[in-house]
Amino acid sequence: MSKLAEVVDLVERGKSKLVGAAVQGALDEGTPATEILNGMIDAMAVVGERFKNNEIFVPEMLVAARAMKKGVEVLKPHLASGSTATNGKVIIGTVAGDLHDIGKNLVSMMIESAGFEVTDLGVDVAPEKFVEAVKADPEVKIVCLSALLTTTMPAMKTTVEALSAQDFRGSIKIMVGGAPITQAFADEIGADAYTADAASAAQKAKELAA
Repeated sequence: MSKLAEVVDLVERGKSKLVGAAVQGALDEGTPATEILNGMIDAMAVVGERFKNNEIFVPEMLVAARAMKKGVEVLKPHLASGSTATNGKVIIGTVAGDLHDIGKNLVSMMIESAGFEVTDLGVDVAPEKFVEAVKADPEVKIVCLSALLTTTMPAMKTTVEALSAQDFRGSIKIMVGGAPITQAFADEIGADAYTADAASAAQKAKELAA
């Protein structure tokens, strides 16, 4: 097995203690850093598919994402600055009044694993804060909003309205998700995309950024 194939295999299996050495080994063999990064991104796509098909569950997905993170740490110095964000920049946060972050964190990790640079604004994020974050970085392509409570769905609507009122609306895509959110609700509030789980969110982000 080549060192690159070993890296891909270790990420898929979530072996974070072994990934760093394998990445270094692949670099020592002369494999380009971007090729290794793409290999790990592909591995996470496989993990995401397995998750969607209920072959694995959240813990296994988290373990694989952590393994990828370890690999990226070793790669970073070898990548041209900023090229770990091959697909662009994403802002994510849980909307005002909602303190849930497990789903958001999982989506954040999966989107990062898909080759995006992610800025996580945390939980209970006011609409203005999302607006300011996009204004502060014109390179942002996607804004992801999460809500876990039916009572905070109106806050998601308000946030989409606040973002839609800005001049930059044409250059960003708004993705929404969370337990009570549906495609119908996403359409109603004017979001660009809705996904039911973290693996689908990563896939959708790639499509939107393409």
